[in-house]
Order: sequence, then C-alpha cells, then structure tokens
Amino acid sequence: MSTLSFSAIQSMELREDDHVIFYNTYGYSDGDTWVVPMRIYVYEYRPGTLNLITRFVRRIRDLNDEQAYFFRERARDFIVDSESRETVLFMFDDDPEQEIFGITDDEGNYVRSSLNGIIEGDFRIPKERIDQIVAHQQRDDGWLTIRAVSDGHTGSGKIKLLPEEGLSVISDVDDTIKITEIPAGAQIVVRNTFYKEFSPATEIAELYETYDDAFFHYVSGSPWQLYRPLAEFAFSDEAGFPTGTFHMKSVTKNFLSLSTWRDLRELVLNEDYTYDQKIEQISDIFDHFPNRRFILSGDSGERDPEVFNRIRELYPDQVEKIYIRDVVNDRELRPERLEGMTIIPAPTVFPGQTQFEWEN
Repeated sequence: MSTLSFSAIQSMELREDDHVIFYNTYGYSDGDTWVVPMRIYVYEYRPGTLNLITRFVRRIRDLNDEQAYFFRERARDFIVDSESRETVLFMFDDDPEQEIFGITDDEGNYVRSSLNGIIEGDFRIPKERIDQIVAHQQRDDGWLTIRAVSDGHTGSGKIKLLPEEGLSVISDVDDTIKITEIPAGAQIVVRNTFYKEFSPATEIAELYETYDDAFFHYVSGSPWQLYRPLAEFAFSDEAGFPTGTFHMKSVTKNFLSLSTWRDLRELVLNEDYTYDQKIEQISDIFDHFPNRRFILSGDSGERDPEVFNRIRELYPDQVEKIYIRDVVNDRELRPERLEGMTIIPAPTVFPGQTQFEWEN
C-alpha cells in the first residue's frame, strides 16, 4: 500500500500516451486477507506503424476492406511499444478512503514493469477493507473495478473475489469456444485468427449457460497480445460466454520482425509449449482453491484430453467432469483418448480444409 494521498495523485501532470491493461483477475482467501494475482501491461500506441503494417499486409495477402479491418484490430497489441521501468498505481472505484495501491515486492518496494512492459505479482488487501469497498461499489455482477491513477497512465480492470467453496469451469478457447480450426493447419489458423470475424461454438455457449453458479477461467494457447479481441468476442452478447479471467501464453512478438509469421504459427501450433503452459496455469488455480469443484472443458484438436487427464491425476478429488468438443472424430478413430470424458460432437476439421468461405 502507498502513503501517497489521492490529492497528490490528482495534481500530477497526466500524459495520454501511456496505457495500462489490468487483465481480469480473481482473488482467493488467505486468512483475514484477500490475495489477488495480478498481471499488468504498460504500453504506448504506435498508430503510424500499425497503419503502415496494415497496408503492407493488405497488399501481400490481398485483403478486402473487412479483412484489413480485422487484421488491424487483432494486430494492434503486437505493434505497441512496451513501456519498461514503469510503476503503476491504482485505486478501487468508489473507495470512500480513496486509497492508492500498487504491486510490491518482498521488501515493500513497488514492482516496476519489465523490458516487455509487464508487472506481475500478488496484491494483498485485508478483508475488512474489501468489505468497505464492496459496500460502496454495489455492483450487481460481483466484480470490483479498479483504475490506474499513477502519473501518465490510463486504464481500468476488474477483480472477482471467489469464495473458498463453489464451482469453477476451466475452459480452453481455440476450437472450444471459438472455431479456429487448428487441425486444418497454419494458413487457415492465421486466416481465422487475423482476417475474419471470430465464430463462436454455439453448443458450448449453451452448455456454459447451464452453469449459472460457476466462475469461468479461460486458459488459452494464444498469446496475451490477443487478449483484448478474444475477451471482447467471448463476453459479447453475440457470443454469450460468461465473463471470467484469461490465462494465456507470455511471448514477445512484433510484426516488424521477418520471422513473425513463422513464429505466430509456432505460438498456436507448438503443442508441447501449450501443454506445459496449461498444466502450470490450471494447477495454480487449483492450488489457490483446494476446496472448490472444477469442470474442465476443451477440444480434441490439440492436447486438451492429455492436459485434463494429467490435472485429474494431480487433483482427483476436485475434478467433477470433463467435456471435450471433438473436432477430429476421436470418438470413432481413437475413443480411448476420450475415455472418462463427456464428448460433444462437432464438425470434423481436416488438414488444409476450412468450413468458412474466403472472399477477396
């Protein structure tokens, strides 16, 4: 916690060029304290570079107006300038004490952003203070809202404090809630990721609606640079997926690099990297909530069945059910792979083939 007063923060000269993403997160109970694992990104827009790269990609990929628009929106966070050595301070909306907080290290010093613009750490706050803030925010959805108040930073975020007991859903993203067609290969994956409107798996949205008392964690093999378009898609009225937290790959990629397109394919298609990432991130959530029950939901196009089997081995008393959206017809070709899982049939994805029309 900081000793800075809100009036001192207000008197600082603010710049509009540095932005902050507070990624949606959760809090878990630790005695008389709430612990909130936080990930914060500090960056500056590069609109000129983004426009230049969009024109270049549009020409070499022969994109029409709509496809170029989607590329620009999806590429935006790959092209921003990451701001290093920044301290981000924040405040809860409607806090009657207007107290300023920040992520601190073990010695109580503020954690500054890395060379990649990232601040990560656990934020701890007494439950008594949270009760006071909750009473004043009075939000119907149970999320607490925060906003940046440090010099030169603008941005806001949300925190959901989860009870020790209850139901949580761990959900994959690509080919589980969003039709990406990963088994079709890199060219189609890049097309569906960057050049067209995202398409929801409606049967999964309908399934998730039946768990109205659950909290959702979306664990994705996609890089954090796609967080905003994915969250906007998933939590939109059109897609209809429950609001939750995202847990994604930490990578540094830039569209100015000659190897960018090869690396983007690697990010999506390297199953070993994704397997390890998902095991680690899902295990962290289970460890924070040893008394909660969990449903695991993924697809057969990648290694979700293997990931979920491993999680079930590690936490046998907590895994209540596993859903697999079968996009490679494993229910007939390799039924042993899906043993003990509830299969949700889906159109089979074949290498080099897509179910979507492609227009230029």
